[in-house]
Amino acid sequence: MHLLDSSYAFLNELEFWDKWLFVKINSQFTNHVFDWIMPYLRNSFYWAPLYLFLLVFIIMNYGEKGLWWCLLFLCLVAMTDIVSSRIFKEGFDRLRPCNDPIFFSNVRLLVRCPLGFSFTSSHAANHFGMAVYISLTLRRVLGRWIWITFLWAGIISYAQIYVGVHYPSDILGGAALGIFFGLLTSLFFNKKFGFITFDEQPTV
Repeated sequence: MHLLDSSYAFLNELEFWDKWLFVKINSQFTNHVFDWIMPYLRNSFYWAPLYLFLLVFIIMNYGEKGLWWCLLFLCLVAMTDIVSSRIFKEGFDRLRPCNDPIFFSNVRLLVRCPLGFSFTSSHAANHFGMAVYISLTLRRVLGRWIWITFLWAGIISYAQIYVGVHYPSDILGGAALGIFFGLLTSLFFNKKFGFITFDEQPTV
C-alpha cells in the first residue's frame, strides 16, 4: 500500500512539473515573432517540399541504394506514426492540454486543437526518428552538420508545446519513440546497404 501511495505521489509530482513547464513555454516564454512562425513550423504541409527534395536527391545520387533508403525512410515514418497514434495515444488516453476542460483555462491556443489524445506526440516521434535515420545513414555526407537534423526536429517538437497542443512529456515520449525506431532502421540500412561519399569511387 505504501509503495502504491509513493508511486501515485511521484506521478502527481511529474504531472505538476509537466504542466508547470507547459505554461512557461506556452504562455510566458513568448513573443510576437514566435506567435506568427510556430504554427507554420509545426505543420508538416509546409515541410513537404523539403521531404520531396530529400527523397529525389537521394535517389538521383545513390540509385538503387537510394531507393532502398527512401523505402526505409517511409517505413520509419509509418512505424513511428502508427505506434504513437494507435498504441500509445489510444493506450494512455491522455487529453491534450487544449482539450482538457479542467486545464484549458491555462492554455494559450494558437491553432485549431487536433482531435485524438496527447501522449505521445506523433510529430516528435516522426521527426526525431527521421533525424536519427538521416544523421546515421548520411553521416559521412553531412559531417559536422549532423546537429542540424536534431535542431530541426527539436524546433518542430517545441512548436507543439508553444501552440498549445502537447505537454512537454508528450514530446519527450515521442522523441524517445522516434529515436528507438530511427536507430533500428538506420542500423538495418547501414548493415544491408550503406552509402559511400560523393568523392569516393567504387573499387573495380
